[in-house]
Amino acid sequence: MRLVQFKTEDGRRKVALVAPEGDALLPLAGVASVYELAMRSIAEATPLADLVAATAREAAVDYEAALTDGRVLPPLDHPEPARFLITGTGLTHTGSATARNRMHEVVHGPDAHESDSMKIFRMGLAGGKPGEGRIGVQPEWFFKGVGTCVVPPGAPLELPGYALAGAEEAEIVGLYIVDPAGEPRRIGFALGNDFSDHVTEGKNYLYLAHSKLRDCSIGPELLIGDLPQEVRGRTRIHRDGAVVWDEEFLSGESHMSHSIANLEHYHFRYPMFRRPGDLHAYFFGADAMSYASNVKTEAGDEFEIESPTFGRPLRNRMVAGAEETLVSVRPL
Repeated sequence: MRLVQFKTEDGRRKVALVAPEGDALLPLAGVASVYELAMRSIAEATPLADLVAATAREAAVDYEAALTDGRVLPPLDHPEPARFLITGTGLTHTGSATARNRMHEVVHGPDAHESDSMKIFRMGLAGGKPGEGRIGVQPEWFFKGVGTCVVPPGAPLELPGYALAGAEEAEIVGLYIVDPAGEPRRIGFALGNDFSDHVTEGKNYLYLAHSKLRDCSIGPELLIGDLPQEVRGRTRIHRDGAVVWDEEFLSGESHMSHSIANLEHYHFRYPMFRRPGDLHAYFFGADAMSYASNVKTEAGDEFEIESPTFGRPLRNRMVAGAEETLVSVRPL
């Protein structure tokens, strides 16, 4: 079961079930947002999938036309964007650990001591899947922003004037709501592009936090239910009508060093992340990245991330932002 948030041609918000053939959207009658639907699911103590199944459908909508017209929204958003926290983790897949260690070798040389990145990756391999009811080893964690940094499928990803680079990270994203009792509840999963500045990150690992404070994109479809143990997909970069990079990515717990439950524990153990009514998007880490293949991205490149598990691909074009200007703080 996959859901899409979109706007009608006259600007009204809708939530739709993706038709089995994948070519049409079946709007849910009287539902304007996934947030609203999730709150109803909690209030009525009804599983989200059952609630969707019991909701009447409106006339089918052309899915491709909604995408082409830019009317498809991120699969989850909050009426108050500051209450939608965007975070994530890295070093959960073999590809990400290899790429991160390669950056360390460029700076410190191939004979340098094992990097902290590889150390934390090995810690995950040893203790990231502790089994049901147990707490495993702590993963890496980063903050990306709030709901205002999430751009819709098809919308541009801005390369800031102060950025040294910008490139895609194809990831699975867990989407959550905190219920009135302060318990985190998983709504579902989506594809995501954790757009990042890997050159800034490579200068010093302590710059990782800065490198993540960028736009990102999620969607277009929200997968309701369990995530398959294995998720296969492809990431491509299109430039001037040609594909300049194309690589398979592997995800799902069978290709991760941490269980999803362990990642979720280490995020939601902090009381500040269990505030009733808040939303969370948590990026689970990347497996394949163009920067690890020495691909230099350019303004105008389009990133495409697709997986049959998640229906339609996520596409966003990178655009150059304005040059950086000095930010001065004035006393009151």
